[in-house]
Amino acid sequence: QEQLVESGGGLVQAGGSLRLSCTASGLSFSFFHMGWFRQAPGKEREFVAAIPWSGGSADYADSVKGRFTISRDNAKNTVYLQMNSLKPEDTAVYYCAAAARAFPLTTRPKNYNYWGQGTQVTVSS
Repeated sequence: QEQLVESGGGLVQAGGSLRLSCTASGLSFSFFHMGWFRQAPGKEREFVAAIPWSGGSADYADSVKGRFTISRDNAKNTVYLQMNSLKPEDTAVYYCAAAARAFPLTTRPKNYNYWGQGTQVTVSS
C-alpha cells in the first residue's frame, strides 16, 4: 500500500528554521516527482515547492523563494523541505505529495496521485 509520512513539523519563532521530511513506502519513489503543499485554516491548499524525480531543477512558490529548499534522496525514499527565515504567514499544515514522472513537473494539487497526512508548522511572532 502506497504511503507518504511527513515529520519535522512543530512550533518555531519567526526567523527560525525547520526541516520537514517525507518518507515514501509502497511505491517506486524514483518514478515520482515530489511536491510540498500547505493549507492554512480557512484557506485552500497551496503549492510550496516541487522537485523532479531526478532531483533536477526545482520549482518554488514566489512566497517561499530564497527561504525554502526542497531536496530528495532516492536511496532513502525521502523528500525534504528546509524552511529558513520562517514567518507567521508560513503557519499551516504541510503535506507532501507524489506525482507520476510520466508527466511534467506540476504545481497543481489535482495532478498529484498520493498524499501524506500532513504535519503542522506553527510560526509565532
